[in-house]
Amino acid sequence: MASELHEVIFMAKQERHKNLFLNYRNLNSFPVELLKDEGMQFLERLFMKRNSLTALPENLDQRLPNLIELYLHSNNIAIIPQAIGNLVKLQSLDLSDNALQVICPEIGQVRSLRHLRLANNQLKFLPQELGDLRELETLDVSMNLLRTLPERLHRCLSLQCLTADRNLLCCLPRQLCLLPDLNELSMAANCLTSLPLDLGRSMELQFVFVDNNAHLKGLPSYLYNKVIGCSGCGLAAQTSDVKQLCPTLGDVTVPLPSEVKAIGSETERVLPLEELACRVLHAAHSWTGKDARFLTPFLLPKSLLDVVRWPLGHCHRCSQPMFTIVYPKLFPLRETALAGVHKRSTVSFVAYCCSSRCLRTFDLQG
Repeated sequence: MASELHEVIFMAKQERHKNLFLNYRNLNSFPVELLKDEGMQFLERLFMKRNSLTALPENLDQRLPNLIELYLHSNNIAIIPQAIGNLVKLQSLDLSDNALQVICPEIGQVRSLRHLRLANNQLKFLPQELGDLRELETLDVSMNLLRTLPERLHRCLSLQCLTADRNLLCCLPRQLCLLPDLNELSMAANCLTSLPLDLGRSMELQFVFVDNNAHLKGLPSYLYNKVIGCSGCGLAAQTSDVKQLCPTLGDVTVPLPSEVKAIGSETERVLPLEELACRVLHAAHSWTGKDARFLTPFLLPKSLLDVVRWPLGHCHRCSQPMFTIVYPKLFPLRETALAGVHKRSTVSFVAYCCSSRCLRTFDLQG
């Protein structure tokens, strides 16, 4: 096996190969033949998947300075040397399925890096210097021990695909909403309790995976038809028998859902007051609109009437209309007739707060 490896590397040096495949070689250490003399100055792509490597050489940047792609998937590498920052031409780095506990901040010096894969390691945090990778398009940090993502990640202006499944994330940095080219965001099987309200404003973001987040109860309306892996709002399809509260809108009495008088908890699934108010106005408008006596059901601004006439969608479990928080049934936006329709202007509406018996004005940010 050693003689065969030596022959493969010798031939690659003699013929100045740009690609070298050393996958499945049972390597316990980095081959010294690659580092002898001047190394392999012409090598651009090195494949060393599924070996037993535990470390990378400190002089990697000196012996393989022109590397464009480095694939080290499925090894036992625990540390990335600081010299990784000197591989100025490196565009793809795959360190998935290793034993990494820390990523050195020098990774931020690899300014040409476009694809970084760190899945299935033991990472508890990521360096803020990742935000210096302005050319980064793909970042995969799934199956680690991350509780947060770097706030400076929003500086990766070319980032298109961010995958962080199976971590311990409780929230996402709001700065992620600033990523202009983000197309796919995958946060499945975490501990998310909420998502930034601005997430999804960008038309570039088309796919959001948030399945298996047990404590995630609601989604921002901008994510309607972009979310894949959501379980609906969970409300019963039938109205509760509990006596409902009834605010009066002119001569029209409309029942308020019984949920409005409860204090929210994880099990009660109480919706925000603004969502409930929109549903009540929608129901009242639908009912009075059928009666010829009501030519103008409510004295509301046209912008608000447009909102309550046409909800963002309907919950696929209880079929109720959804206005501010949406639990959609998973369809990419570009493949639906609603493409481009989800944008809403800012409107104000008056909602009846039964707990304090007062009228309050809320803003719907669309």
